Amino acid sequence: MVKEKSLFWADQFAAKVVNREETLQRGIETLRVESGLGASGIPHIGSFGDVLRQYAVKLALEDLGFKSELIAYSDDRDGLRKVPFGFDSSLEKYIGMPVTTIPDPFRCHASYGDHMSSILIDAMERTGVEYTFKSGTEVYKSGVLDDAIEKLLLNYKKIGSIIREMVGQEKFLEAYPYYPVCDNCGRIYTTRVTEVFAKERKVSYSCDQEFKGKNQTTGLPVIVNGCSHKSETSFAKGEGKLAWKVEFAARWASLKISFEAAGKDIRDSVNINDRICREVLNFDPPIHLFYELFLETGGKKISKSVGNVFTAQDWLRYGSKKSLALLMFKRATGTRELSPQDIPKYMNEVDDLDRIFFGEKKLTNEKELTQLKRLYQFVNFMKIPTAPTLRINYDTLVNLTKVLPIQKEERLKVISEILEQTGHVKNYGEDLAERIEYAANWIGVMKDEIKTVSIEINENEKAALIEFSNALEKNMPADEIQALVFDTVKNNGLDAARFFKILYTSILGIERGPKIGKLTSILGTERISEAVKKYISNTA
Repeated sequence: MVKEKSLFWADQFAAKVVNREETLQRGIETLRVESGLGASGIPHIGSFGDVLRQYAVKLALEDLGFKSELIAYSDDRDGLRKVPFGFDSSLEKYIGMPVTTIPDPFRCHASYGDHMSSILIDAMERTGVEYTFKSGTEVYKSGVLDDAIEKLLLNYKKIGSIIREMVGQEKFLEAYPYYPVCDNCGRIYTTRVTEVFAKERKVSYSCDQEFKGKNQTTGLPVIVNGCSHKSETSFAKGEGKLAWKVEFAARWASLKISFEAAGKDIRDSVNINDRICREVLNFDPPIHLFYELFLETGGKKISKSVGNVFTAQDWLRYGSKKSLALLMFKRATGTRELSPQDIPKYMNEVDDLDRIFFGEKKLTNEKELTQLKRLYQFVNFMKIPTAPTLRINYDTLVNLTKVLPIQKEERLKVISEILEQTGHVKNYGEDLAERIEYAANWIGVMKDEIKTVSIEINENEKAALIEFSNALEKNMPADEIQALVFDTVKNNGLDAARFFKILYTSILGIERGPKIGKLTSILGTERISEAVKKYISNTA
């Protein structure tokens, strides 16, 4: 038995998984964790959060010395229920059809479902998540679920009673929990099974049901009626799919899943599947972690169908994969509002964890120190750097990038020099160019959120700034500009060190920098003069 020594949430769940498997003695050699990938709309950052939560437990299991595998299971056998916000209304004609039979509206993948799955696959690839991808459509066609489907169909009365007992829904007291795909109209939610032929692994069905979908762009309901076609089909060839209230159970039992996290919004469905898995399929269901959903700033639920989609790819335009991992690993539960304006905080926090891990930042609380060091290991996916990485305050980088709107190659050279001379950067474990690109992208969408540094200045200092900026001339040599600063200090009876601090703050947003003469010759006297005058007006 494994003792839950670590207080880190992923370690605790890994210990629970190991201990239960040892108790059950069912001989599972590879402990699998599963993440369901929705394929009906553009996957948002919460969808990727589901993937990373499972991955954290996989990493913890491997750290305990056990084989583990993350199954990324795409629910691409699902039918299209809604036309997502911003999508063409022509998609309405496909409502009720499996998403892998719908053409890709972007014309770059084999189907609508493949396109949506590819977005999460891309996020996993870009962040370095190790996974095994399974398409629901292919899993059904492969026959992996056939035995489970047969048991569920033959025990539909018992299943109906469980569902009614748990949530009061009576639909499945008479209805089989399986939707054949109509071989006439191609829809899946307008069909109902009328009889089961277990020996032949067939069902007869009638396409006579009404399905209520929606167009999220127009806000209008879309009513789809069955085509009245009647036929027989095999349930062993992937020509249908299980109802959601039993499908999880079939996957867990067939794929031998030991852990799966889920949003609290589907907790009832998970609980029903747990019972069905145990009582009908004779397989103890996975251990679960239930988490809250992400909200956009203002408290509105982030949704892949209503247009307010903030994706993992969006995050990775403004921040590192470590900062994204920190967002997901810092805590497993709790509702959080989220927008690009949060990214600087997480980038800075990753740097802080680096300082703590390598002993440069001291903590007196041993419990907290242990927790944060463990968090750092997970943020790095257990591939821990042997030396401190590049650290640079995100706000500092934003300010520097904002005032250096020059060519990308030159900008990197200038910022590198400024950071070296000011002592802001000592180690280059992570590419500085990448961080500058994050800051530049962030500036493009969050201009109003940029934090400016200011120093309170008196009237004499304001006059000196005006005198300096007015004296700057086009193509003025660096040594003359440097001399001009000292002349301005002398003329106004100022402290030189403080005046340099004011100049750097007004130009760069930081209190130190390279020689003013050299900086001005790089940026141009007009830009320097404009920055100084703008600073004066903002501090007036």
